[in-house]
Order: sequence, then C-alpha cells, then structure tokens
Amino acid sequence: MTNRREFVATAALAAFGIGAGMMRSARAAASPWPPFRDAIAIDGEGGFGLFYMEDDDPGVPNELAVARACGLTSVLFSVAPSGRFWMDDAAVQKVKDFIAKCKAKAAAHEDLFLIVDNANDVIRAHREHRVGMILRFQGAEPLGEDSDRVKVFRELGVRVIQLTHNRRNLIGDGCLEPGNAGLSNFGHEVVERLNAEKVVVDLAHGSPRTIAEGIAASKAPVLISHTGCRALSDLPRNTGDAELRAMAERGGVAGVIFWPYLRTDTQPMAIDVIRHLEHMIDVCGEDHVGIGTDGQVAPTERTAEFEKSNREMIKGMTEDGVFAKGRPQDLYMFIPDLNVANRFEVLAGMLSKRGHSDARIAKILGGNFARVLREVWG
Repeated sequence: MTNRREFVATAALAAFGIGAGMMRSARAAASPWPPFRDAIAIDGEGGFGLFYMEDDDPGVPNELAVARACGLTSVLFSVAPSGRFWMDDAAVQKVKDFIAKCKAKAAAHEDLFLIVDNANDVIRAHREHRVGMILRFQGAEPLGEDSDRVKVFRELGVRVIQLTHNRRNLIGDGCLEPGNAGLSNFGHEVVERLNAEKVVVDLAHGSPRTIAEGIAASKAPVLISHTGCRALSDLPRNTGDAELRAMAERGGVAGVIFWPYLRTDTQPMAIDVIRHLEHMIDVCGEDHVGIGTDGQVAPTERTAEFEKSNREMIKGMTEDGVFAKGRPQDLYMFIPDLNVANRFEVLAGMLSKRGHSDARIAKILGGNFARVLREVWG
C-alpha cells in the first residue's frame, strides 16, 4: 500500500497549494467565540509543513503565520511513517533523525513552538501563546519486537503511541483488516509497558476488537484521537457506540476527525463535524469528546494544481481500500467551510450558536485532551 500520509506531508506546499492568500480568519472581525482566548485548544492529530521544510523553503513564512493565527495550544504530531509492515534499523534511525529535526525546528522558532515534555508544558504553551508539539506515533511499528523501545522513544520525546494504523501489525489489527483480530500477546505487553512509562495509549485506526481490548488492557485512560461515529457513518475507520462508551467509562477521550469518514456519500461539511460531536456527547458525555482533525493546520488553497493532485490521491486511496469505491473523486481531507487557520475558534462559534455552553465547548476544544494527558503523564 502506498503511504498516502507521507505524500500529503511532502506535497503540502506544492501540490496542495497552501498559501498566504488562504489565511483569511474570523479574527479580522469579532471573534466567533470570545472565550476562545482563554480556552486550551488541542488537535488530536495535526501538523505543520514547517517541520518537513528546509530553512530556505519559500513556504516557511506562511507556516509561521499559520502558527500565529491558528490559536491552538497543542497538536499531536506524528513523527514516524504510518502503516509500514516492518521498520528495520535504518528506518528506526530515520525516525530518530526526524525527531531531532523537529526539536531543532521548534528551537529555531521558539517564540512560536514548544516541544511538549509534560502536562505543565501544555499550560505553558497556552500561557505563552505558543503551539505545543506533542510527538506521537501512528502505529507501533517503530517498536519492532522490542517493548523496551517504548522507554527509548519516550526519552527522545514521544509522548503518545497509537497501537495500529490501518493494517495488521505485531500489536493487533488495524481497521481495514477483515479478520478483526484484537491485541496479540505482544500487544498486551506493549500496552503494559506504555502504562509503566506513562506514554498515552492511542487506539485510533484500530479494528473494533483492537479498540475494545486496548481499552480493557490499559490501566490508564486511552485516546481514540481521530475518528468518527460508526452509528452515523458505518465505515471501518469509525468507532462504534459500545467502544466509545467503554472508552469513556475508563476516563478516555475520542476526537472527531475532519476526513470524509463523517459521511458515506458526499463531502462532509462543518455540520457533519457537529453531528458527530453531538452524537459522541450523547454516547460518552461531554467530558470524553474532543477534536482530531488529521490534517495540516494551514488552510488549503484549492488551486487547479491542488485539485488535480487531490483527485489522483483520492483515486489511489480508493484503490488501497481507504475509501469505498463509488465515492466522489473530489473528496477532501479537510472540511471546506472550516478551511481557515483558526478553525477551532470558528467551530466553537458554531457550537455556541447551537446552544452548547461555554464550559462544554472548552472541554471539546482541548480541555478533555489536556485532562487525559495530565492523568497519564502525571
């Protein structure tokens, strides 16, 4: 399977047309939700193209502008390729090198970014108007067959490890595996080690059994960092009500994704994000719901070049089984009417207009994620 996520990251500025012209922001007028300035906002899966760029890349100024405009407190940022069957020593070293690059980039722009080491750093990032970068894996493949690597990567700064991506690995089954196997013996060993090392267990992309057994195995609250509600959109990438309830009962949080999994037919819009958030609230309670966009923070400029590249990517992802055959070719991995840098603030305003309280909105924007991070990290 082609690693489409890597394609998205490396094409973020060229084929995907991220440009300063799309920096339109509701901040230019009155804030759509005035309490936003005091709220902790955490994206359960997101990123900045800056961390893939060289210093002389012409896109750097726009990425810095995005960081200033987004209003995010922290972002869970993937620092390893997703969905690989195996990672040899050279591949593991490549992951370590990229972690070092991310740290260097953050240090070079320390007025805007902070590598998060502990829960107090999240508060610090909020207080200092910086974006805290929470380093994570989407898939435990970098561990190989050695759970001792949990400690190694924790010492390098990794604070969240997702057990699987779409495919089966040594831990368990991803969501696209038809067998729906749960955690392996090694998977149980890894969960135990993650708990011991105070690394957050993330169950996004898991098969239903992997999610259910991961929740049961973990002694600490877990995340399902970026997903949708299967009751509303019956797709393998989404999570069923039973798993959402079990996750909530153990104190965890699920984040609503901004990908086309929120519908089974056409392109999702902001109202679909809200539908899934409100369903999760009904199922889990407001203390267990968040947002995990699974996209670049920078808005996407829908140029002709972007549209062509996006159609090619959607075609490839459909061939890989990520999207069902028959879906439109013009699907986007972002929400068109939330295609602004400060999308969390805009979404908060929409939720407020629907009658959700300020306290509830603050929890959804990031307060719930922050609680789990503090409980796990100590």
